[in-house]
Amino acid sequence: MIEKITVGWREWVSLPALGIGNIKAKIDSGARTSCLHALHIEEFEENAEQWVKFITQPVQGDVQTQQICKAKVKRKAYVKSSSGQEEYRYFIATQLHIGNDSWPIELTLSSRANMKFRMLLGRTAMQNRMVIDPALSYVIDN
Repeated sequence: MIEKITVGWREWVSLPALGIGNIKAKIDSGARTSCLHALHIEEFEENAEQWVKFITQPVQGDVQTQQICKAKVKRKAYVKSSSGQEEYRYFIATQLHIGNDSWPIELTLSSRANMKFRMLLGRTAMQNRMVIDPALSYVIDN
């Protein structure tokens, strides 16, 4: 059995396979899927597989800092937001790093320009790995 780490309601994480060193993530057990802020999403084919290329701005309020990312498309599906709106999104797989721990997660890509966090970590990604203490913030050294 994997020992669970205790995290706050927001934490610094990294997604090194996407070139994202540090990004603030809202840890949200109310959300099933995780989401990464993505703009200008372009689908392309590589080795007979579907891929996406996109731009992320990992720092809230800073549109100058940008990272160009590419990832293999895992699937596409409709996702219902907390406001009840459905959006057709790309799902990708990548490695999440938080503190000394790392594991594969699935992310959807969507504009989070109007949100306070450029990344949302949903319950599927943290299942059997994390316990959330909502009184805490940024308790894991990344």
